[in-house]
Amino acid sequence: MNKPGTNLADFLVEQQAEKSLATLLLAVADICAEIAALTAKGALAKITGKLNSQNIQGETQTQLDVISNDLCIDGLSKCDLVAGLASEEVDDVCNIRAGKYLVMFDPLDGSSNVAINVTVGTIFSVLNAPEGRMPIEADYLQPGSKQVAAGYALYGPATMLVFTIGKGTHGFTLDSETQTFVLTHPNMRVAETTSEFAINASNERFWEPPIQRYINECKAGEEGVRGRDFNMRWVASMVAEVHRILLRGGVYLYPRDSKKPLKAGRLRLMYELNPMSMLVEQAGGQSSTGEMRVMDIVPEQVHQRAPVIIGTAQEVSLVERYTQAFVSGDVQKGFSPLFGERSLFHKKQ
Repeated sequence: MNKPGTNLADFLVEQQAEKSLATLLLAVADICAEIAALTAKGALAKITGKLNSQNIQGETQTQLDVISNDLCIDGLSKCDLVAGLASEEVDDVCNIRAGKYLVMFDPLDGSSNVAINVTVGTIFSVLNAPEGRMPIEADYLQPGSKQVAAGYALYGPATMLVFTIGKGTHGFTLDSETQTFVLTHPNMRVAETTSEFAINASNERFWEPPIQRYINECKAGEEGVRGRDFNMRWVASMVAEVHRILLRGGVYLYPRDSKKPLKAGRLRLMYELNPMSMLVEQAGGQSSTGEMRVMDIVPEQVHQRAPVIIGTAQEVSLVERYTQAFVSGDVQKGFSPLFGERSLFHKKQ
């Protein structure tokens, strides 16, 4: 079981994956291999530029965003098991048929990195569809704890597919000669301790006090309360950040801040945070908004955003403790001249 060198199809049989779910995951793998081939061509394919269009998030799309999205929609629509789709690049859900699964995805995470040839990826989440009827938008609004599978493809020096069906997190590498995904990283585990964090430091002045406290303590290093030096990383691709955490530990933070107060966080709950949270939790890590488990959030919108602290469990728990102290008004963390009245955690009475 879980022997390195096993191909994806055989692995799914060994995992006793439901036949329909195995079929879907093999279809996802084929789509990711197509996207990998496009990204590998880089500028030679002449599809790395930006477009004039924006997605529902107000983000400028790249040509490869649109092409990757089309590949996902076309490939998954042909799979009879798929009842409906939701994509970062499309405003509305795409209801197809009465089927078994709903698939939500970010077709090209970190697409701003394409033009400079830095790691990007595809993230996906699989949910059960309603039985015996066409889905409606409300059917997609399930908490992450209801996911039946989740994963991502990473397009870097090697193409990898990392996924879980609730039986651990496992990584496969695409053999470029056979175009087969082969098990190379069985039973991935997040390290129990870490001295590495990832955050966009340019937003420091907008962070809430718990995040400022945590990062400042990490930066203080051996001379500070943590008693050891930390390294900071930032790739601007969640796939790359989480992949590093799965391989060697760490914590990734994209917190709520005051830069854009109307947005609860930058990242999307349904097709970024939930699938990544399932992967990390299945590997022994933790994922939180700072106030609650990410996968316990009951979504209200398909494109809903949320803050996230994800990775090594003890680091995530520490940020949660700092947040709880801040929310409760303990010491100076309940009121900050940076944020005013108890920050975004509190509504004005």
